[in-house]
Amino acid sequence: MKALILSGGTGSRLRPFTHSTAKQLLPVANKPVLAHCLENIRDAGVTEAAVIVGTHAAEIAHVVGDGSAFGLDLTYLHQDHPRGLAHCVQLAADFLGDDDFVMYLADNVLADGITKAAHAFAAERTDALLLVQPVADPRAYGVAELGADGRVHRLVEKPAEPASDLAVLGVYFFTSRIHRAVAGLRPSARGELEITDAIQRLADDGAPVRAERYDGYWKDTGKAEDLLDCNRELLGRLPGPTVLGDVDAATTLSGPVVVEPGARVRGSRLVGPLVVAAGSTVTDCTVGPYVAVGPDCVLRHSSVADSILLEGAAVDGVPALYHSIIGRWARIGRSADAGHQLLVGDHANAEVAA
Repeated sequence: MKALILSGGTGSRLRPFTHSTAKQLLPVANKPVLAHCLENIRDAGVTEAAVIVGTHAAEIAHVVGDGSAFGLDLTYLHQDHPRGLAHCVQLAADFLGDDDFVMYLADNVLADGITKAAHAFAAERTDALLLVQPVADPRAYGVAELGADGRVHRLVEKPAEPASDLAVLGVYFFTSRIHRAVAGLRPSARGELEITDAIQRLADDGAPVRAERYDGYWKDTGKAEDLLDCNRELLGRLPGPTVLGDVDAATTLSGPVVVEPGARVRGSRLVGPLVVAAGSTVTDCTVGPYVAVGPDCVLRHSSVADSILLEGAAVDGVPALYHSIIGRWARIGRSADAGHQLLVGDHANAEVAA
C-alpha cells in the first residue's frame, strides 16, 4: 500500500501564522502536524508516499526532506491551486498506479494512529474505507449515512439537516477503482473536484464502500483553538519527567515535564505536562500546565499556561499569558505605560485584560 498525503491549501483560518508557514508545519507538542501524519503512515506499514504541495512547497520539503527520517520514500507533486481532493488523486495517478493507497489530509491529527484501520482495509478488501467519528454538530463536516449492513450508502457535505452524526475524518483507504470514479467528475458548487462525489459514484455502482469508526483522538487542526486542543491532548500523553537540559536547584518541577538538551531553566516553576525545546531559556517564570515552548525561545519574569510558543518567541514580564499561540520570533512584553501597546498583523487576534 502507498500513501497520498495532502499538504497544500492556504490555511486561511489559521492566519496570520499561515502567511509565513504551511498550516501542516504548525507544531503541536513541539512537533509539526505533518510529522504526526508521516509517523502514523509509517507505523501502518507504508514505505512510499506522494505529498501534494502548494505555495509552501519549498518549506515543507526543507522540513521533511526525502522522508528518510520518518522511514519513508517521499515524492513531491505540485498543485498550482486548491482544486479539490479528487483532483489530488488525479495528480497522483501515475505515482499510485494500480496499488491500494491511503489518502491522508495532513492537517488532521489522529493521535492513536491508523494501523487498526489499515489492517481492516487489507482484510476486508473494500474499494473504499472511510474513517468516521460521531460529532456533536455534523453540519460542519462531510457526513456518512450507513445502511443496516454497515456500508456507506450516501455522503453529504455539510448537510443542513444531517441524517447521521458520523463525520468523515481526513483519512481514506482506496483500491485502484477510485481512479475510474474520479475520471470525468465535474467541479462542485465551490469549484472543486470532490472526493465525496467520487466515493458516492463507487457506492452507486455497487462497489463495497465501508465506514470504520475511529475510537481514538481526532482533530482537524484548521483553527487556532483546534491546535491548542491537540497540544493539550498530546502533552497529556507524556510518560513522565525527562530533564536533559540545564535546570538549577532553585527551579521546582511537578508532573510530566520535558526539558530538552540545550535548554536552560533558572529560578522557575515548571508544571507539567509541558515541554521546553532545545536552545530555549526560562528565567523566573511559572510555566504550565499544557505549554509547548519551541526551540530558541526566551521566557523571563512571566507566567504562561495552555499555550504554544513557536521558534524564537520571547515573552518578558507578562504576568498571565494563557490559551495563546505566539508566532515565530514574536516578542511579547510589558508596557511601561498604563495602557496596552500592540503591533498586530493581518488576520491576527488579540485579547487584553478589561
